[in-house]
Amino acid sequence: QMGFAGYFLIVADFINWARSHREDRFPNGVPVGPGRGSGAGSLVAYSLGITDLDPLRYDLLFERFLNPERVSMPDFDIDFCQDGRDRVIEYVRGKYGAESVSQIATFGTMAAKAVVRDVGRVMEWSYTRTDELAKLIPFQPGKLITLKMAREMEPRLAEREANEEDTRELLALAGELEGLTRNVGMHAGGVLIAPGKLTDFCPLYAAQGSESVVSQLDMKGVEAVGLVKFDFLGLTTLTILDWTLRYVRRLDPASTLTLEGLPLDDPAAYRIFATGNTTAIFQFESRGMRDLVKRARPDRFEDLIALVALYRPGPMDLIPDFVERKHGRQRVEYLDPRLEPILGPTYGVMVYQEQVMQIAQVIGGYSLGAADLLRRAMGKKLPEEMAKHRETFVAGAERNGVARARANQLFDLMEKFAGYGFNKSHAAAYALVAYQTAYMKAHHPAAFMAANLSAVMDDTDKVQSFYQDAVANGLKVLPPDVNASDYRFVPVDGRTIRFGLGAIKGTGESAIGAIIAARDGGHAGEHRGQEGRRATDAAAGPFASLFELCERIDKRIVNRRAIEALARAGAFDALDADRARLLASVGIALEVAERRAREAAQVSLFGADEAEPLASPQLAQVQPWDEPQRLAEEKAALGFYLSGHPFTRYRTEIAHFVRTPLAELAPRSESVLLAGVVASARTQMTRRGKMAIVMLDDGTAQVEVSVFSELFEAHRDILREDRPLVIQGKVSRDEFTGGVRVVAERLLDLRAARERFARQLRLSMNGEASAARLRQLLEPYRNGSCPVAIRYFNGAAACEVRLGDDWRVTPDDGLVDSLRAWLQPENVEFVYG
Repeated sequence: QMGFAGYFLIVADFINWARSHREDRFPNGVPVGPGRGSGAGSLVAYSLGITDLDPLRYDLLFERFLNPERVSMPDFDIDFCQDGRDRVIEYVRGKYGAESVSQIATFGTMAAKAVVRDVGRVMEWSYTRTDELAKLIPFQPGKLITLKMAREMEPRLAEREANEEDTRELLALAGELEGLTRNVGMHAGGVLIAPGKLTDFCPLYAAQGSESVVSQLDMKGVEAVGLVKFDFLGLTTLTILDWTLRYVRRLDPASTLTLEGLPLDDPAAYRIFATGNTTAIFQFESRGMRDLVKRARPDRFEDLIALVALYRPGPMDLIPDFVERKHGRQRVEYLDPRLEPILGPTYGVMVYQEQVMQIAQVIGGYSLGAADLLRRAMGKKLPEEMAKHRETFVAGAERNGVARARANQLFDLMEKFAGYGFNKSHAAAYALVAYQTAYMKAHHPAAFMAANLSAVMDDTDKVQSFYQDAVANGLKVLPPDVNASDYRFVPVDGRTIRFGLGAIKGTGESAIGAIIAARDGGHAGEHRGQEGRRATDAAAGPFASLFELCERIDKRIVNRRAIEALARAGAFDALDADRARLLASVGIALEVAERRAREAAQVSLFGADEAEPLASPQLAQVQPWDEPQRLAEEKAALGFYLSGHPFTRYRTEIAHFVRTPLAELAPRSESVLLAGVVASARTQMTRRGKMAIVMLDDGTAQVEVSVFSELFEAHRDILREDRPLVIQGKVSRDEFTGGVRVVAERLLDLRAARERFARQLRLSMNGEASAARLRQLLEPYRNGSCPVAIRYFNGAAACEVRLGDDWRVTPDDGLVDSLRAWLQPENVEFVYG
C-alpha cells in the first residue's frame, strides 16, 4: 500500500528527527536527578548502520535493507533509549496523524495451565484444589505443552482423570476450550503507520477506559493486508550509555565526550574484550561469549562485528577456524583472488549475508538487488528457485573467467553459509554499541557502572553481579547513606560510586524522592498537602538524627516500612551505627514526629508566643545485633551482603581442610572439598526424584552445586540459607556455560566437618577460670566425638591437659558461641592436623 518511496521517506524523516532530539536535559527541563527519565535521542539497529557507521568502509549494503527489486517491504526495527520510546510514538502520531497510526494487537490464548484454572473457577473449585491440578501440567521453557501431552508426561494427571469424576469433567471442558483466544493485548513494540485513515485498511480496537487504539489484526495479519509494521523498541543499554554521558558531565562539566566522537581503535577498550572483562558489555556478557573473546582477542572493530555474527547457532561451528586464522595458526586460502577483498576482513570465513551478495555480484554478475533475492532464496532453501539461481550464477561466473566446476563449488559454499549467515549491518550496529560500552568501562568506569547499577535496581541478583564486577575492577562502592545517597547509584569521582537508596527493598521511588526533597530542598510531589509543605519548606540540610528525619519528611509518602528498610540496609549508620537500636526506634520516632506536628499546629492556632520545649526523645535500648544478625538484616534489605560476608567468620577455621576458594575452582578427575554459605537452594523434579540446585557462596565467587535425590533427602535439613556447608564432590567443565559444574557426593554442615577433620577443641584458660563454669557449658554437649584439651597457665607455669573420653563433645555452634562469650574468641579454637 505504501510503496518503496513512501517507506524510505518515513525511514529518513524518522531518523533525522530522532538524531535531532539528543538532548542534554530531561524532557521536563531538569538536569539529571533521582527518579528522572532520559531523552529520546539514541538509536541502534539499522539506523546506526545507516547514520553512525560509514557504510562504505564496512561494506554495509543498502540493498540488504531496502531493495527496489524485492516485492515485500522489510521489517523496520529500531531500538531507542528506554525512557524516550513513548516520545517517539507521540512524534509519529503528530507527524502522520493520529488517525493513521496505531499499535498492533496480540491475542492471548487459553493454554493448558490457564484453561484448567479458568474452568476450575467456573466450576467453583477452591483455588487450592484448582492450583494443585494445574501444577501437574509440566512446564518446559519455549515449548507449548497441551493437555494431551500433559496426560502422557505426568502419570498422576492421567490417574486423577481416570479415578475422579469431577476432574474428568473439568479436563473434558478444558479440552474444548484449549487454544481459543482469551484476551486482546498490545504488542510491546509494534506500530502501524498507514498511508491514510487506518479505518480504510483494518479494524481497530480500543480498551475500555483508554483512548489509544490498536489494530484488530495481529502482526501477521497486518502484513497480509499489505501494511507495514514498524518495531519501536526500548533498549536498556542505550539508556545506560545516556546516563553514563550525563554522569561524566556531572563529574566534569567541561567534558565534550560524545558517543559519535569515540575513536574505534582504542587499545584500552579492546583490552576489556581480550581479557574477558565483559560484564555489562552489550552482547558479550555470557560465559560462552566471554570465553570466545579471550580466545579470539579482538583488536579491531571488524573482529567485534564478526564475533557478534558468529556467536549464534549454526555459525558457531566456524569459530575455531576464525580464531586460528586470525592468530596465524591456520592458512587463509581463497577459491578466487577476487574473493580476498570480500572475505579478507573475516580471514576467509564466510560470515555475513552481505558477503554472499558481494560474491554473487563480483563473480556471478548479479546486481546487488538481484543478489539480495539470491540470499533470501538460499536462506529459505527453495529447491526450484535455487536451481534457477545456480544456472544464472554459473553462467555469470563463466563470463567472468571462472571455470564451471569452480563456479559450482563456490555456489555450494555460498548456499551452505547463506543458510545461517548474519546481517552485517545488524551485527555492525550491535558491535558499535558493544564497543561504546567497553570504552566507557575502560575510561569512565565509575560513571558506567553507576549507570548499569541504576538500570537494574529492581533486580537484586543483577545489582549484586554488577557490584561484584565493580569491586573486581578496583572501584569503591560506598554504602547507602540517607545524607549522601541519591535515588540512583551515582559516581562520586572517577573510581567511587555511592549506593543508590532506590535499590533498597521496601522503599519505593516516591518515598526516597520525599526523603531527598526534605534533605536537599524542593518538592516531593505535586500534591503534598499541608504536612508536605512543612517538610519541604523547612530548612534543607543533612539529617542529624532519626527523630529529625521523621519530623521533616512527608509521612503520607514515607511509611514506617520504608524507614525500617533504610535502617536494615545501614543507610542511617552515619547517624548511629547501632542498627538494632535504630530499627527498634522507628515507631517511637514516627510517633514523636506526629505528636510534635499536632502540638505545633495547636500553638499556631491559639497564637501562643512560646511553646514549652518538648523533652528530647531517646532511642530504644535493645541488644545490639551480632555480625550474623546484622548481615542477615542487611541482606533482607539489599538482597546481598554489602558490608561483610557471613562466611568470613568461618573462613580461617575451614581453610584448615578446604584449601581452594570457589573463585579458583577448576575441573579435576578426583573429588575435591569446597565450602561456603548457602546463598540459595531450589528443587526440581527428575526421573530419579527431587534434586536440589544449591548456590554456594564463599565471598570470592558463587558456584552452583547439583545435589541428587538420595543425598538431598538425607541432608535437606542442613541446606539452610546463610548457613556454612562443606561439600565433597566432582568438578567438571560445563560446556553449556563455559564455567564449572559441581556434583555433590557428600554434604557436611560445620558440626559434621569438625567431627570429621578436627583433632581436638582447645581452650586457653588462665588461673582465674572457673572449673564449675566449664563443666556447666560442656555438660549439654557431652558424649560426642571431639576431644577437649585445656591449655592452662598462671603467673608461674603453663600446661596442656586433655580431658578424658567421657568429656568428648559434639562441636556444635551453640557450644562454641557460649565458650567464646566466656573465654573470648581467641581462646577457643579447633586444632586440625
